[in-house]
Amino acid sequence: MKVSNVPFKGTKEQEERLLAVIAKHKGEKGSLMPIMQEAQDIYGYLPYQVQKIISDETGIPIEKIYGIATFYAQFSMSPKGAYQVSVCLGTACYVKGAGELLEKVEEVLGIKDGECTPDGVFSIETCRCVGACGLAPVMIVGGDVYGKITADDVPGILAKYR
Repeated sequence: MKVSNVPFKGTKEQEERLLAVIAKHKGEKGSLMPIMQEAQDIYGYLPYQVQKIISDETGIPIEKIYGIATFYAQFSMSPKGAYQVSVCLGTACYVKGAGELLEKVEEVLGIKDGECTPDGVFSIETCRCVGACGLAPVMIVGGDVYGKITADDVPGILAKYR
């Protein structure tokens, strides 16, 4: 089981909300998905600690919960940063150097695709196409789109968000 590099910071209030969700769905057929979806809404992601609470309260083996969390793209086991950095790896962007952009983003932030910086400021997520092929390669930071950039532009762009 992959554990996030960001310490879990769940609150007592979040845990109480999760327990209420589990109690609301307990005994319902097919309740695991709604519980997991609501848990992710509460915490923003599904870390091991949250999966363990769900397992303990429902009696569903944690292996099953983990399997669902890793199978469905809607679930994340890592928190999202205040600024999500997305590098498009669609064909047009990739051909124009998006692979190098991603490597530079990972180097500058010290994390890999799918991870969050320990301070919670940035997370990296690749995507396949953002529909801006004329601007290739494209990187999006917190909703701001940067096109026709090179790996050399990455440190300056990310510095704007620190």
